[in-house]
Amino acid sequence: MRLFIAEKPAPDKESQLTIILDLLKQAGSVVNAGDPDEEGQLLVDEILVYAGCKLPVKRVLINDNNTKVVRKALDNLRDNSEFAGLSAAAEARSVGDQLYGFNMTRAYTLAARQAGYQGVLSVGRVQTPILGLVVRRDRAYSAHEKAFYYIVTGRFDIKGVAFPARYQIAEGDPVDEKGRLSNDQHAQAIANEVKGKTVRIVSAETRQKEQQPPLPYNLLKLQTDASRKYGMKPDQVKDITQALREKHRLITYNRSDCEYLSDEQHGDAPGVLSAIAATAPMFANVEGLADPSLKSRAFDSTKVSAHHAIIPTEATADLSALSDAEQKIYLLIARAYIAQFFAKHQYDQTTLVVEAGGHRFAVRSNVTTRLGWLMLYRNDAGNEDLEGDENDVSVDIRPLREGQEGTCTDAESAQQETKPQPLYTMATLLQDLTRVAKYVSDDRLRKVLIEKDKGKEGEHRGIGTPATRDSIIATLFERGYLIEQGKSIVSSPSAREFYDALPDQAKFPDMTALWHEQQKTILAGERDAVSFVLDLMAYVTGEVGRVKQNGLGIKFEIHPCPSCGKALHRFKKKDTDEFFWGCTGYTEGCKYSCDDKDGKPVPKSAVKASDIHKCKVCGKRLCRRPGKKPVGSFFWSCSGYPECKQTYRDVKGKPDFSNKTTAAPASI
Repeated sequence: MRLFIAEKPAPDKESQLTIILDLLKQAGSVVNAGDPDEEGQLLVDEILVYAGCKLPVKRVLINDNNTKVVRKALDNLRDNSEFAGLSAAAEARSVGDQLYGFNMTRAYTLAARQAGYQGVLSVGRVQTPILGLVVRRDRAYSAHEKAFYYIVTGRFDIKGVAFPARYQIAEGDPVDEKGRLSNDQHAQAIANEVKGKTVRIVSAETRQKEQQPPLPYNLLKLQTDASRKYGMKPDQVKDITQALREKHRLITYNRSDCEYLSDEQHGDAPGVLSAIAATAPMFANVEGLADPSLKSRAFDSTKVSAHHAIIPTEATADLSALSDAEQKIYLLIARAYIAQFFAKHQYDQTTLVVEAGGHRFAVRSNVTTRLGWLMLYRNDAGNEDLEGDENDVSVDIRPLREGQEGTCTDAESAQQETKPQPLYTMATLLQDLTRVAKYVSDDRLRKVLIEKDKGKEGEHRGIGTPATRDSIIATLFERGYLIEQGKSIVSSPSAREFYDALPDQAKFPDMTALWHEQQKTILAGERDAVSFVLDLMAYVTGEVGRVKQNGLGIKFEIHPCPSCGKALHRFKKKDTDEFFWGCTGYTEGCKYSCDDKDGKPVPKSAVKASDIHKCKVCGKRLCRRPGKKPVGSFFWSCSGYPECKQTYRDVKGKPDFSNKTTAAPASI
């Protein structure tokens, strides 16, 4: 049984829908060419049901616009009915998200109103677990108790090669829960015992290693890098890629969750590389170094999902005609594509273990033998694709051999402070959204979510989709749940209170895992969408009833309006990322507003009444206030406001009693 809620055409899509409906009347058969995934299947099936289409319907699966791929797909049409499970699963998820979000949001919001909170407490299958990630990280950070551990480093000279090495923990050493030296005196004793002693190499090994270039971008990885490098917001990056795709025709489909390309796309490399060089002159030299015959791991048709990775097209443009932000995003996408045609980065990795005074120390070094694709990324600090072990050294220790001896020239014990897991930044939060399985509270469901993205690099047990994550995060900011503190993202006090009132299934990613498990049965035809929604209705009914009966049991931080006493509410300014606070008594005439700082209202500075100038109407003292227009202007008002609304113009810092006004400006 299918749901297919009665559809109503979206106003901005109605004209296009009319064209499709007219064409269906002229057709003898239909081919569903929607994206080869659940949402793409549903999108076309909904139109066919809305049209009452009785024609034979075939299905073509195209995830690459390469001509060879398209022709092959057209030669392998299948009956559309074979994909009914895809459509049913997408429909169940869509209706379920609405049913769950609408009802839970309304229940919690109304319960909060009874506690004096005037905002909206929105609940969503994806939104609320994201909030949960931030709340739990904040609390772990605040609860961290500082402790100390100790690192012993020896400095050695063997056959003229000087290098540092770190002490290796031995049986009987006092250590903390992470296996680090925990006793200062013990660590210092080790340093003293090896200093000046003969050192001997007990093992030496050099291996030739290589590193593949980073895969091309999917939207999330692009948003992560743009946030890390340029401080861009996720929704900003999505909008920029939309413009690069639709306005400038410079990149392929931009909302992809895939980092791979089809095997057939490898043949497009010469044309794409030439287009990049023509558009971005700074890449003209490296284009000559790129080898289109090289085929990186990115070219693998078996790993392409509904869409392939985001790459440049063969279209060209004047780079200077693009905005600064568009240029930055295009160059990131272009660099990642070019890297696929550079040799692998190759290096020798040498590991030494030495012994001095009965204690062992180890060191590892990496020496590049072929730079390869890394030449494109040398100035990209913070890129996780480039990060090595922080303990590796740059000294070339390859010539050293087992059995050689030298001297420990120095040794020291350094105290280190334990650190909590850092607060989220936009980049690290986005990264975590693709690997939330580790945060699922139920062991069985955790395995389900791990299975969900098995074999898919770039989407490791994630939550949300490339098309929705940015808007969901933006909503959390607009609701006042998330706040930016410098580069960090933290939860607001009201968000933490709200989090505590929610059931675990809502604030952990468990529900996404549970839905995925149930939708697998819908895909297989073992269950229909109706039964899924009915089960969800029963769950939501129980949760709404619990909230109605028990309330929220929390106290929200209410900020009273200094003018009328009603609660203040946090609002987002139009067309900016800034917030302000306004009085909820606005409709009753209170116009008070003030700035926002870290999610809290900043009271307006109190205006001091003059000891000299008094109102000519009531005799009370006057106050000099800043005017709204022009900037830098002032006026005088009566301290008896609102009983006395008399105001005076300001002339050289004094009230002009000869030219008074009769009503107070709106800024009082």
